Amino acid sequence: EIGGSLFDADGAELVERIMDSAQAKGVTIHLPTDFVTGDAFSADATVGQATVEEGIAEGLMGLDIGPASTAAFQEVVSRAKTIVWNGPMGVFEFPAFAAGTRGVMDAVVDATANGEATSIIGGGDTATCCVNFGTETMVSHVS
Repeated sequence: EIGGSLFDADGAELVERIMDSAQAKGVTIHLPTDFVTGDAFSADATVGQATVEEGIAEGLMGLDIGPASTAAFQEVVSRAKTIVWNGPMGVFEFPAFAAGTRGVMDAVVDATANGEATSIIGGGDTATCCVNFGTETMVSHVS
C-alpha cells in the first residue's frame, strides 16, 4: 500500500528488470524500509510514520524516508568510493520532510571530506539541496 503517494506505472514495469539485472550481477540495491508520511503535500501537513510492512495508509503520502532508512543509507554512503546522487530522499523544501535528504547529504559530505569518496550531485532538485543546505562546496561536483 502506498496511500496517496505518487506512482509511475511505466517506471514500475522497469523496476522488476532492474532488480533482476542487479541480482544477476551480484549488485545490492538499497531501498527505504520506513517513511515519513503526510496527509497533504504541504509544509504544515500532519506528520506520521509508516513502514514497508504496514504500508502507507489511504489518505497519506510518503514524503520522506524514515529514520531507519536514513541510517541505513548513511552506512552505505560511508563505505562508497564513488557517489553519484540524483534525486532527494524526500520533499526537502518542507522542514518536516527534509531529515532524510539532510541525513544522506551529511553522509555524502563526510565521505567527501574524509577523502574516502568522490561525490557527484546531479539534477536540479539535488543540486538545490546542496544550495539550501550550504553544502555545494563540500562535495566533489554539483551539476
